[in-house]
Amino acid sequence: MDPADILSQIPIFSSLGDEDRSNLTERIDRQSFAKGSVLFRRGEPGNALYIIIRGQIRIFASTRQGNEITLALLGAGEFFGEMALLDGQPRSANAEATEDTELHFLDRDNFFSFLMHKESALRAILCALSRRLRRTDDLLTEAYFLQISHRLARKLVELHEGAATAGGAPHPLCITQMKLAGMIGATRESVNKELNVLRKKGLVQTSRNRITILDLARLKRRIR
Repeated sequence: MDPADILSQIPIFSSLGDEDRSNLTERIDRQSFAKGSVLFRRGEPGNALYIIIRGQIRIFASTRQGNEITLALLGAGEFFGEMALLDGQPRSANAEATEDTELHFLDRDNFFSFLMHKESALRAILCALSRRLRRTDDLLTEAYFLQISHRLARKLVELHEGAATAGGAPHPLCITQMKLAGMIGATRESVNKELNVLRKKGLVQTSRNRITILDLARLKRRIR
């Protein structure tokens, strides 16, 4: 697909005219990352805005003890890395490819030159930042008020409903306990303990890096 056509499908660039998109593609580079690759780490200089063409990027924070919390999972058409560009500060989180991923990236000078002349793109970026802040607020609220059992059940239901199913059969979620723990602000050990409880109750089935929900209705009742 032509780069300009790809940009037309991305919300922050969709309102641009053909000529503007064509001019912008001349400023954008393309890069590929293999699954597991780390794009940047917290504290590193921020000098590029990334736009996902295909694949998935996980934005996460980690502690010195090795615990992680997932701040966002981003897919095709979404963008990240804009915070360091906007305030000139080092990266505030880490980013890794959870799948083989292709990206467009736009450096700081071109990014600001583009924004200064395109109010619609600026509005789209501000809206996206607001949504991410709201997700962070929700995560902090859940971590403070909800027990791990509730947070885990809610996340499993969310992941299950977001995954494709084949013929109505239970569809396994391919995820490690470490990543699942990061998504709900818990430790891997606590997630392992709660999964054992769910397995004994017949709600889920687990194997290496796979979780299959066997009784969705009962699992949803644990959220209430």
